[in-house]
Amino acid sequence: MLERPAQDVKSQVQKQFRDVAANYRDSKVHAAGPDLDRMIETTSLGEGARVLDAGCGAGHTAMAFAAIADQVIACDFTPAMLQQVEALACELGVTNVRAQLADVENIPFPSRYFDLIATRYSAHHWLRPERALAEFTRLLQPNGALLISDIMAREAYALDTFLQTIELLRDPSHVRDYRISEWRAMLAAAGFASEVIMTFDLTLHFATWTRRMNTPRQNADMIKALFNGASDDIRAAFQAPARATSDDFAFVIPGAVIRATAASP
Repeated sequence: MLERPAQDVKSQVQKQFRDVAANYRDSKVHAAGPDLDRMIETTSLGEGARVLDAGCGAGHTAMAFAAIADQVIACDFTPAMLQQVEALACELGVTNVRAQLADVENIPFPSRYFDLIATRYSAHHWLRPERALAEFTRLLQPNGALLISDIMAREAYALDTFLQTIELLRDPSHVRDYRISEWRAMLAAAGFASEVIMTFDLTLHFATWTRRMNTPRQNADMIKALFNGASDDIRAAFQAPARATSDDFAFVIPGAVIRATAASP
């Protein structure tokens, strides 16, 4: 099996999101959702608390945490996304969010700097999530917490493969939607104790989903062909129609919120 060189993958991420950054600022999926509400609800922060939004995209998660934290660092690898963060903060009148250009594998802050690290709809772009988790371990206070909300592949191999295929056709910077079991294993290896605090189905409208990423027409057609040619059990799992004749259809993909804390010695 050939591995994609790290620099190639990271350059692809920057290239892909440079031209669509504004689409993510306007995305209803990213702006709100029950998973974001759950992330806020499960968080208890003391005075002077500092939060890191790792892989912040256009900054919606950072803005949500700004209401309960003293300082939020919105970190992303793509400069165009950070421009959206700054514009969104200005629009909302949020003054305690700071944009930071950085790779999640190497975040330029001192050890034990953050009380909470949150990441939402970002980790499936991380080439080496175990390196990001090691960095989070360094950055978190001893009693700090990590919240991960992302698309989660199902445990069944056929459903996992189908999800990764349509994701990659839509977005060439996609790396992997990990299974919940994979996340929990990676977290344990990094020294975290974890629990799944929420699972959810994310409804995606095909036209909006592909337009947000500027998916080429031929790739969008291939995704539709995959849905139309899929077995009944795969279509049922994704709640997809029996046949998609246009871009006007919806389907669901699974997600989860995982909360992790440093494991007791």
